[in-house]
Amino acid sequence: MTRILITSALPYINGVKHLGNLAGSMLPADVYARFQRARGHEVLYICATDEHGTPAELAAADAGQDVFTYCEEQHRIQHDLGRRYGLSWDWFGRSSSPQNARLTQHFADVLEDNGFIEERTDKLVYSIDDARFLPDRYIEGTCPHCAYPKARGDQCDNCGRLLDPVDLIEPYSVVSGSKNLEVRETRHLYLLQTKLADRIRAWVDSKPEFSSLARSIALKHLDEGLIDRGVTRDLAWGVPVLRRGEVRPGFENKVFYVWFDAPIEYIGATEEWADAIGGDWRRWWRLDDGAGEVRYVQFMGKDNVAFHTVSFPATILGSGEPWKSVDVLKAFNWLNWYGGKFSTSQRRGVFMDAALDLLPADYWRWHLTAGSPEHSDSSFTWEQFQSAVNRDLADVLGNFFNRILKFCESRFEGKVPEGGAPGPLEEKLCADVAAGLADLTTQLEAIEVRKSAQALRALWVMGNEYLQEAAPWTAIKTDPARAAAVVRTALNLAGLYARICAPFIPFTAETMAQALGEPYPPLWPGPDAAAELGRLEPGRKVSTPPVLFKKIEDGEVAAWTKQFAGAS
Repeated sequence: MTRILITSALPYINGVKHLGNLAGSMLPADVYARFQRARGHEVLYICATDEHGTPAELAAADAGQDVFTYCEEQHRIQHDLGRRYGLSWDWFGRSSSPQNARLTQHFADVLEDNGFIEERTDKLVYSIDDARFLPDRYIEGTCPHCAYPKARGDQCDNCGRLLDPVDLIEPYSVVSGSKNLEVRETRHLYLLQTKLADRIRAWVDSKPEFSSLARSIALKHLDEGLIDRGVTRDLAWGVPVLRRGEVRPGFENKVFYVWFDAPIEYIGATEEWADAIGGDWRRWWRLDDGAGEVRYVQFMGKDNVAFHTVSFPATILGSGEPWKSVDVLKAFNWLNWYGGKFSTSQRRGVFMDAALDLLPADYWRWHLTAGSPEHSDSSFTWEQFQSAVNRDLADVLGNFFNRILKFCESRFEGKVPEGGAPGPLEEKLCADVAAGLADLTTQLEAIEVRKSAQALRALWVMGNEYLQEAAPWTAIKTDPARAAAVVRTALNLAGLYARICAPFIPFTAETMAQALGEPYPPLWPGPDAAAELGRLEPGRKVSTPPVLFKKIEDGEVAAWTKQFAGAS
């Protein structure tokens, strides 16, 4: 049994997340976590809300709440929504936790002790109209490298360059739109990434299992040359800036930068989990306490990769302490909305809460997995969603499952029939299923999300093709024993589907398992297909559940397109 630590990018606190956030980190992490648990491994899946920074302060002000109350409420909303999607976090923490504050302050101390943090007089953008220094992401302007007109103060989304706000051409305040900005002096702490560049590159080179997207982004930033990054901000909400447990003089009204403390929350959330259940977080994160036996797999969208392959590794490496670092970083591209971006302000796209008002979670889980933005950007359209649900879930899986259960109830009193012997069709099916299971297991182990969904669907297709050719409804008229053998085989195949569907569509898989009297959550099937297709003993009572998936009608697509401005 292997110990596997899984983390997915921390969703930001300011509001319900859209489907792209789900598709690009949390959902594939959950599929992988469920699969590895079913394989018998010890899995710890950690996530949390990212709660610090100016956006949280502004969102709280807009909601008429103090920022603590706002974050507490939004954390609960995001946690509950994740559970409704079946996200099987072992812990969903908060970056505002005391555990994360303590760890963040600890890392700052040891980095400074080791000569990798220094205090500098900085020149930062101050908005006269807003009466505040503007954090990086609340300054926009034209990128000096590619001329993109809406580059943020920390990064250009067009060319991907990491920026400083003072680099922007014609900058303006995102808070008010004011261009009445000036550069003022203030004192801040800087993480000296330039001194760690060679060690970071060597660290990246030592990670052959990073996805090609993650590796290319990391090397791009290293090749362009690292810059020292400010790790404190002039804000009220965040982790206080301490030095050896005391408030640092001159930093009384400053906090640590959100991108400094947020990745540390992976460790902090694990400590939250341990404190809540009486566990041991150090065996997952400290190499001197057993974490060398852990395989650490991380999931995130491509916009987060630079911070997790440069800045956070600088924190870990610069500490000089034996912390566990990520083994596999799986990065995802964008899920777009009809070729454009999801937008909360413009009400473009479907967000996680609204999606569940339309259809159950498994409809969304399947489509977002089968169409994962894994190796390139992908675009959500209602027509593609309708096709995936109708073609894959209703016509293939749902049709097979309900068809064979109903036939068993009508012709064999709802019991797994005995009698009859396997023939050439069953031998071929067994060989095909063995090959299909091997492919599915391989793709899941490799975290090939789209390919694993394709392999799963291919196994569903085998069941329909087998039923069509074996035709038990015909055999029952002239050869009842043959019909019994076919139905028994098909019921066992249905039981197999319940087990292999569980990582992808867990709610449906549980319904299927219950209909067949099978345990849930299931163990992953072994390589012996013949044994897997003989698990259900003759005489076992089975029952037909309601239709697993209802088809999406054209009228619904038209209504949803209008409701969510899908094509605008």
